[in-house]
Amino acid sequence: MNYYITYGDFQRHLTNFYQKTGNRSQFQEMMNFLYRRGLLSETPLPSVSPHKMLNDMSIEEVNQFIDSLVFIVDAHENDPTCVLETDIIPNSRDVFVIRHPRYTRPLLHKHNYFEISYGASGECTFRFEKSTRLLREGEFCMIAPGSLHDLTIDDDSTTVFCIMLRKSTFNQTFLSLLSGKNLLAQFFRTFLSENNHTNYLLFFCPTDKWIRTIVYNAMLECYKLDPYSNNCCISWLNQMFSYILRNYSKTVQFYDYQFGSEFSLVLQYIQHHYQTLTLSSLAEFFHYSEPYLCTLIKQNTGQNFTELIKGLRMAEAVDYLTNTNMSIGDIAEKVGYNSSDHFSRVFRSQYQMSPQKYRREHKASDDAIVPFKMDE
Repeated sequence: MNYYITYGDFQRHLTNFYQKTGNRSQFQEMMNFLYRRGLLSETPLPSVSPHKMLNDMSIEEVNQFIDSLVFIVDAHENDPTCVLETDIIPNSRDVFVIRHPRYTRPLLHKHNYFEISYGASGECTFRFEKSTRLLREGEFCMIAPGSLHDLTIDDDSTTVFCIMLRKSTFNQTFLSLLSGKNLLAQFFRTFLSENNHTNYLLFFCPTDKWIRTIVYNAMLECYKLDPYSNNCCISWLNQMFSYILRNYSKTVQFYDYQFGSEFSLVLQYIQHHYQTLTLSSLAEFFHYSEPYLCTLIKQNTGQNFTELIKGLRMAEAVDYLTNTNMSIGDIAEKVGYNSSDHFSRVFRSQYQMSPQKYRREHKASDDAIVPFKMDE
């Protein structure tokens, strides 16, 4: 049986429980407590109509609006250390967005879905496996399934949004964004799609109004009941992922218990210097031994150093071949080869055709139709 309570009333009970007893409660524990006390409604509650977009509202106005939204819950016992998609994401939804409750009891737990925490204001405590750090305003943390973590908010001024995304939806809809010649994106794709790799990605997006707008409106779509709302929510998240990868890739940090957080810096260095980079120069720059660096790259990307460099050079060459009129010699030099012959041999082994033939078959026609172009 479904029960109903507004965000505002639920947070009020959670806060009062903490202030009166000095103890904290987990989300489901508080719901069960309210159920036993008869404080959940058996009939649907009215809430503010979620029809307008939340574009220019202050964080205080957004929180006031969220307080009027209604939770639909059932009172049952779950294992709080292992939360499943079926426990929290509605059956008809691929994505569910909530404002993270304040004053919850610290408890390391894991999910079988992706969770994204976005700090809209203030700061909170973020624990992951064996580490603890602060999640601050403007930080965007994406947690891979199966990772032990916890987030606790200790004041009324901090607002954190949690975006819960089914793993199947991520694989079908969003994984395609993490491809191409961007090495960090390839790395994100590798570890996010592996079942046994506990990790998180952390981007710093300082006071970015567009990201706030995306998160607000993705949450809004979760409370609309029309047949378009689920797809609209997915579209908002596509915008969010694309925007963050485009604008904030250089701010990324990640957790890896075995190798530490420096590997993202290694990838960024490779990305920006692959035209002339050697394994020895990379090892010297980061003060690693070459064998250790080889292991680091292979285990985190699935490729060795030579394959990685060749892939980046070939992807860049394809861009030049299909989008410019540069000569083969100039392209070879641009992507890091000393001669056009060497470049052509490597390219042919990769694509089973010469660069010239690839250009002929893939380059856009010069006389392609351009909308609204007037004839000379």
